[in-house]
Amino acid sequence: MIDNEVLQNILTYGPVFLLIAARALAMIEVAPLLSSDAVAQPVKLVLAGMVAFACMPTADIFAANAAGAGAVTLPGTNMLSDLRYEPFGLRFIFLLLGEAVIGLIIGFYLTIIFAAFSTAGQFFSLQMGFGASETFDPLSQIENPLLGQYLNLVAMLVFLTIGGLRDLFIGGFWRSVQSLNVASLVAGYEPIVKTLLAGLTRLFLDAIVISLPIVGTLFLTTLATGLISKAMPQVNILSEGFPISISVSFLLIFITMPFMTEAFARVIDSGFSGLETLYAGIGRQIEGGGP
Repeated sequence: MIDNEVLQNILTYGPVFLLIAARALAMIEVAPLLSSDAVAQPVKLVLAGMVAFACMPTADIFAANAAGAGAVTLPGTNMLSDLRYEPFGLRFIFLLLGEAVIGLIIGFYLTIIFAAFSTAGQFFSLQMGFGASETFDPLSQIENPLLGQYLNLVAMLVFLTIGGLRDLFIGGFWRSVQSLNVASLVAGYEPIVKTLLAGLTRLFLDAIVISLPIVGTLFLTTLATGLISKAMPQVNILSEGFPISISVSFLLIFITMPFMTEAFARVIDSGFSGLETLYAGIGRQIEGGGP
């Protein structure tokens, strides 16, 4: 049974609750791991509602007068500094859409960070002979080579191990509720675009750094087998080259896995650091700090 006081708070602050819930649901629909089809849609809706209710006590940036009658003032900058809306009116619908856009930006940015792992697997899958083994990856929701799926799965495990879900909802979502609203989104669209573009650039950089040891070793292996084929033409290099490349690749993955997991953790931490930098650049200064 839901406590009557909980229901009363939701009804009293209904507009604020819906705004935060729209942002939470949009983020959950796009964010890594939670966006998977393995997570049922009712579970996502319930999770968004729980997160919204938990964040309402710190959501004063949304509503200075939400408990009172009349319109609610949204503190902001520039042309939206005096924006007011009637709860459940036309402007409120546009604000809901704006909150959903903020949630999509948060989830999409983290998805870009996670795409580096499957991209790294794609870089060396072709060289090691697994380029034709693309299947549907339920985690990344795309056609992905086997090695890309493997690295993506390892990244998800690292994400859970280092407390990624905690950082997602506290450092990623809760901080955004404390510092950002639609006014901040409109006034700071340039830093948002720059952050997303920087995330795309970092995607390929991280993928290259992660895959470089294996790609470089496979290049030397291919070069060595080519020299052997020139020195001994009677050797069928096609039949011998693939087993050698696959064996060397798996041996390298086994040896470098501890270093890969550390690299995965640093990449994930850098993604959350990028979100915090974005909040500090376009959002309201958060007082008191804390987790």
